[in-house]
Amino acid sequence: MKAYLEKIAPFFKEFIFQTILTFLVFIFYAIDRKNPQIEAYEIAFFLSLATSAFLINYILLPCFFYAKKYFHFVVGLGVVILAAVLMEELVLEKIYFPDTRGHRFSSIFYTSIGILPVVTILVGFKFCWDLIEQQQQLEHLKAIVQESELQYLNSQINPHFLFNNLNNLYAHAIEESPQTPEIILDLSATLRYMLYDCKATSVPLKKEIEHLENFIRISKLQIEDRGHVQFHYPDLAQYYEIAPLILIVFVENAFKHSTASQVAQITINVQLEITASGYLEFTCTNSFDKQSNTKNLSHGIGLANVRKRLQLLYPQSHQLDIQENGQMYQVFLSLQLKSKRPVP
Repeated sequence: MKAYLEKIAPFFKEFIFQTILTFLVFIFYAIDRKNPQIEAYEIAFFLSLATSAFLINYILLPCFFYAKKYFHFVVGLGVVILAAVLMEELVLEKIYFPDTRGHRFSSIFYTSIGILPVVTILVGFKFCWDLIEQQQQLEHLKAIVQESELQYLNSQINPHFLFNNLNNLYAHAIEESPQTPEIILDLSATLRYMLYDCKATSVPLKKEIEHLENFIRISKLQIEDRGHVQFHYPDLAQYYEIAPLILIVFVENAFKHSTASQVAQITINVQLEITASGYLEFTCTNSFDKQSNTKNLSHGIGLANVRKRLQLLYPQSHQLDIQENGQMYQVFLSLQLKSKRPVP
């Protein structure tokens, strides 16, 4: 029953829309200041015009005009208008005005001029309704395509992230490092987050930060005593939400840049701030050697992926700026967060 009601709901809405507007057009058509009463002939003439408009709206438009059969549409339109002229001249005027207008056949041209304004208005209502419906369908399809694209992008993130961390775990296992169990626990927490929490469009910022902490703990093991890693974030994180796995790519690249370029003293600084207007300002700075083999690190799957996701999820509410000066690589990202702050 519910499915049936949802199916007929658009037709019912259109029926109400067309009925109300047709009634308003009839009021303007029939009522005259000199003669405010509605006469029987006015109803009959208007019904003839409304019938012509109905044929155009529900036969000619869908069968020919929207199917791009414009020649057939023009021919059909001419037939309908001619039929309306003949109905008015040969039937209605002879019934209601036998001694005056019905006594002679007027020019088809002048009669058409009197018919076309009302028919055009009624057809225009239908045309506008169809445009609105088409726009809603396009927006719905756009939303479906965007959701599918986001799911595809998310599916790329997970194996890419897992691949890098499994390599890290394998290296420590080969060395029989006592930190291997700790890596497994952090990696387990990371996978649990990605499998169960990242299916939603947005997640609590606090959980995203915990995910970053797990990753940083794992990645710091690669650096050991060769550098210093800092991660600062605000206590207000619990009141906001963010798209999942947006920030991790930049932190991951920071560790790759630093370790791959064999910098003697690695420095990585990750900082989160929340402005009074609810914008997250994320800064990730890392040291690297431009002369080393880091040419393609900033053009991998992860960075291209996150750029695309930012365009889809924050189309008018984010700013991404990436700079390097030969020794330092800095990412600055600003985006509008969803607020979950309780109302006082």
